[in-house]
Amino acid sequence: MNPLVLASNNQKKLTELSQLLQPLGFALQPQIALGVPEIAETGFTFVENALLKARNACHHTGYAAVADDSGLVVDALNGQPGLYSARYAGEQATDQDNLDKVVHELKTLQLLESTARYVCVIVYLRFDFDPAPIICQGVWEGRVITTPAGDQGFGYDPIFWVPDHQCTAAQLTAATKNAMSHRGQAITQLLKQLS
Repeated sequence: MNPLVLASNNQKKLTELSQLLQPLGFALQPQIALGVPEIAETGFTFVENALLKARNACHHTGYAAVADDSGLVVDALNGQPGLYSARYAGEQATDQDNLDKVVHELKTLQLLESTARYVCVIVYLRFDFDPAPIICQGVWEGRVITTPAGDQGFGYDPIFWVPDHQCTAAQLTAATKNAMSHRGQAITQLLKQLS
């Protein structure tokens, strides 16, 4: 098995990616298990932040690394929360705090909904200064609404309306969501590239 570092401490991402990458001969390890320190996400795009995280993991371990950066882009909020999706309501914000802030801002604009999209960029680096990284991007178009619904998923899923299914992402089964989501799209591209 080829060692591969996940440049994240998110257990859900580790479980999901481990299952997908194992048939390709990769043994995915979370960065925390290898002593990799967190790095500040100072990029101006999802691509830049994913590259920063993957490069940091490669540098500290000497192994190949995979990293993702993702978020919700709301048109009525000029692209916010965007890069700051995980900490939109503050550094210690919960998923509920972030969701509540988006709903509050839409209502302040006297809007009940807005076009929006989830974006996910996944980067694979062979070594820290890899000049040809594999970069995969998935985009899931939809709308945000101000009335949350559903208890599946996480993050902004209860307010992310999926027009094709006439429900929120939090009302979809995990299998349905993974088949169409931004992260699912990016992972599918990565698996094709790596195989």
